[in-house]
Amino acid sequence: MGEIPLSTTVRPPAPSLRLTPRAWGMLFVLCGAIFLEGINVAMLNVALPAIRTDLGLSTGELQWVISAYVLGYGGFMLVGGKAADLFGRRRMFLAWLAVFLVVSALGGMADEGWMLIAARFLAGVAAAVMTPAGLSIITTGFEEGPQRNQALLVYSGTAAGGFSLGLVLGGLLAAVNWRLVLFAPAVLALVILVLAVPLIPAAPEERSQDRRLDMPGAVTITAAVMLLVLGVERAAHVAAGWTAAAIAAGLALVALFVVIERRSAAPLLRLGILRSGPLVRANLAGLLFAGAFFGFQFIAVLYLQELRGWSSLQTSLAMLAIGADAVLAPTLTPRLVNRFGNAKVILAGLLLAVLSYVLFLPIGLDTLYLAMFPTMIILGVAFALAYGPLTIVATDGVEESEQGLAGGLLYTSFQFGAALGLAAGTAVIVAATAGDSPADLLGGYRAALAVPIAAAVLAAVVSAFGLRKEQAR
Repeated sequence: MGEIPLSTTVRPPAPSLRLTPRAWGMLFVLCGAIFLEGINVAMLNVALPAIRTDLGLSTGELQWVISAYVLGYGGFMLVGGKAADLFGRRRMFLAWLAVFLVVSALGGMADEGWMLIAARFLAGVAAAVMTPAGLSIITTGFEEGPQRNQALLVYSGTAAGGFSLGLVLGGLLAAVNWRLVLFAPAVLALVILVLAVPLIPAAPEERSQDRRLDMPGAVTITAAVMLLVLGVERAAHVAAGWTAAAIAAGLALVALFVVIERRSAAPLLRLGILRSGPLVRANLAGLLFAGAFFGFQFIAVLYLQELRGWSSLQTSLAMLAIGADAVLAPTLTPRLVNRFGNAKVILAGLLLAVLSYVLFLPIGLDTLYLAMFPTMIILGVAFALAYGPLTIVATDGVEESEQGLAGGLLYTSFQFGAALGLAAGTAVIVAATAGDSPADLLGGYRAALAVPIAAAVLAAVVSAFGLRKEQAR
């Protein structure tokens, strides 16, 4: 017998990218939930004029229809993520999906502004629990590596697609009756809930043995985030002193939260998790990326509707090309991630985002849509390349018992970034608009584009550090 060559070794099979039918079913349900969250936000934005007319709301009250949801969503996200880790991800997902269903329907039946605002706040709280719970079901239900990456990219593409399609669906439904904009998510939530019960497997072992909730920490960080989001989000509508006081109080509560967590036997947020460089970079880049995107969207909508006189539906269709990421994220992005790694793909996406915003700078009083289209389609590609891989990096290597918390951190960063981008864009428009003429308005919108450009550049710089770390290995 001849000797066996030393180079002949038995290699373990490479992990398969193929998902089982049961896994696809679970992913389908979770994608439905994040799609629901996306369309819920987007549809309501285009229905605001109709809501104002029907309920007789002032501008300040109308702003609270959006702000109430943002406060509930951003303020309770960390607590929601931790609750999923402590009390069961499936249980929290199903229970708060049911709450979301009920309060969405109640919002659609509201006859007074305060009823709608209260329903929106509760819908935000429900989303703040079910969103990180859904993400953590994916990150714990799929093995770390190619399978989880594929699932997360499909999931993130669905989220972004929901937001893009929500703009169009909202315009169509609001043209019939604004209440349909709230009833439609309730119906979709019911369908998802019915499918989720059999398709999301029960996993009693996912619950922590120590289910103590750090109440002092939970109350402190929730109040802190709500004050910070409120201060930033309302900055353009209230006096500067009020904004400064709200932000200062929020930062003081963050400092108090850190003190509480250091002394807590069962902390809400284990501060050691923040020693992970990739996690911190992903959250910071996500915050800046979200700020850039929502700041740009706000500027583009004002330009198209207030300066060019386009309808809500026309504006929605104009921005539909951004939804290309819903197709690219689950198809193109996994191949790029497998070949080049997350850091390079994220950086490429952020640089494309910078390019897309710069290309919008030459807009004029009579610019054809054909000249705006490159911005929209390139931004869709940028979203496909950056959003999903950021989600992967923010949850990669995190202990299974803290996956809900990691998801809560990431979505809090996205939400706070969105509020920051909107506030900064509004502030620049107000400061840079010299008068009421079309030329003055155009000048204000062009100046405000500095916000998304600067935020995207900073996000790219932050992500470049991750690329350097990856190359140094």
